[in-house]
Amino acid sequence: MTSDLVLEKLLQEEHVDRRLFLKAGLTLSATVLISTVGIAPVCAAPRNGRYKFSLHNMHTGDSYEGLYRVGNHYLPEAFEEINHALRDHRTGEVFPIDPRVIDIAATVHRLSGSRKEFQVLSGYRSPKSNRKLRRKSSGVAKQSLHMSGQAMDLKLPDVSNNRLRELAIKLRAGGVGYYPRSGFVHVDSGKFRTW
Repeated sequence: MTSDLVLEKLLQEEHVDRRLFLKAGLTLSATVLISTVGIAPVCAAPRNGRYKFSLHNMHTGDSYEGLYRVGNHYLPEAFEEINHALRDHRTGEVFPIDPRVIDIAATVHRLSGSRKEFQVLSGYRSPKSNRKLRRKSSGVAKQSLHMSGQAMDLKLPDVSNNRLRELAIKLRAGGVGYYPRSGFVHVDSGKFRTW
C-alpha cells in the first residue's frame, strides 16, 4: 500500500485520532526517507545481501533482532521496531533512527565475530534529555548527534570495548568515541572523527 493510500484511508475514518494521524505521517515520512535517500555503503554487503542487526536497550529492556535491510532497500517495518527500541528512555519519545548508524553498528558487529546482541545504553536522545545530561557531565555534546537519531552508545558482552573502537575507527564511516570508564563505545553517522 502506498503512503498516499494509507493517509487517504486514515482520513476517511469517521474519527481520526490526532496522535495516530501524526504518528502515521512521521512513519510514512521516515519510510520515504529511508527508501529514497542514497546512503553510501559502509563496507561490502554480506554475501546474501541481507543485513541483520540485534540490540538490547539496557534501560528499557526492549530488543530488536532481525533483518533491517535487503540489498539497497531498508525495511520500514524493521525501522519502526528499531526506532521504538532506541527511543529516549527518559521521555519515551520515539524518533527516526538514521539507517547509516545502523549500517555502521551492524558492520562493526559482523567484523567483531560476536554472537551476542549489542547492549545499547543510548540511542535517540531528546533535546530535553540532552540538556539534562549536559548539566551533569561535560562529556555530553551540546549538539549531540543522539538528538537527530544518528548516534548510539553500545557495547558487546563478548568483545572488548577497545576492540569495538578499533573496528569502528577502521571503517572511517562516522564518529567514534571511547569511554573506558563508563564502559561503552559511541558510534555515529556524522563526519569521521575520534575521541
